[in-house]
Amino acid sequence: MAELDASRSGTFSIGGDLKVNRLGFGAMRITGKGIWGPPADLEAAKATLRRLPEINVDFVDTAESYGPYVSEELIGAVLAPYSQGTIIATKGGLTRTGPDQWHQLARPEFLRQGVTQSLRRLKLEVIDLWQLHRIESVTPRADQFGAIADMQKKGLIRHVGLSEVSVADIKEAQTYFKVTTVQNMYNLVSRDAEDVLDYCEQNGIGFIPWRPIDGGNLESTSAEFKAIMDTHEASASQIALAWMLKRSPVMLPIPGTGSVKHLEENVAAAAIALGDDEFATLDRIGRKA
Repeated sequence: MAELDASRSGTFSIGGDLKVNRLGFGAMRITGKGIWGPPADLEAAKATLRRLPEINVDFVDTAESYGPYVSEELIGAVLAPYSQGTIIATKGGLTRTGPDQWHQLARPEFLRQGVTQSLRRLKLEVIDLWQLHRIESVTPRADQFGAIADMQKKGLIRHVGLSEVSVADIKEAQTYFKVTTVQNMYNLVSRDAEDVLDYCEQNGIGFIPWRPIDGGNLESTSAEFKAIMDTHEASASQIALAWMLKRSPVMLPIPGTGSVKHLEENVAAAAIALGDDEFATLDRIGRKA
């Protein structure tokens, strides 16, 4: 189907040299319940990954903590050797003790160990985009940022990103390395990171919103939202993604799933062209929600 083409979302160059289609894929959901262990339907997860290059999804975001390790291992097993132009981004800085349990850990030795093992699991010689999952509150920031800068100098990672940070955090990290992406929660109804998004846009930093398709159930509470859905014959999630893509040229949504059907539904949103009035309407009702 022609509409299943992630390239219709437009492109962005991470760090100025890694060109990707803006609508990517988040690989958290190809794991088990609580983001722990293998997926309930392993073959469905593998089929979802195999479908990505067929519909031009060339930006895949994962993390060593997803599973832990399960997401990276599946990506390496199914997608390597990678199609030309495919960018695999991963993250470190969290450790796991059980389902839905996440703990910050960003000591230099842990970060270095994580990068080394991610390279092995993903079957890569260099990680094109490595992101600090969280700036840890105990380890001195200079130690965390210094270790990342050192790994970049040694050629283990190409570009560096941050996750769940403020504008001040970005500026501080920039004294150690160039911040090329920021991954914060952001969607139609969750706008706490608006200032960070604006800063990223002003400085050419890719903004990767996690939980991008949360629309706050507006399809059932807003007649205006439902009317826009009907106009485009689209689902609520597709309208939310279309709004995100129009919101900023640095926006890189990464909706995740372990289902081919859901993946295709998400990618179809790249073909939805919202009018300026529709965008403004969605913006207004999203803020009110």
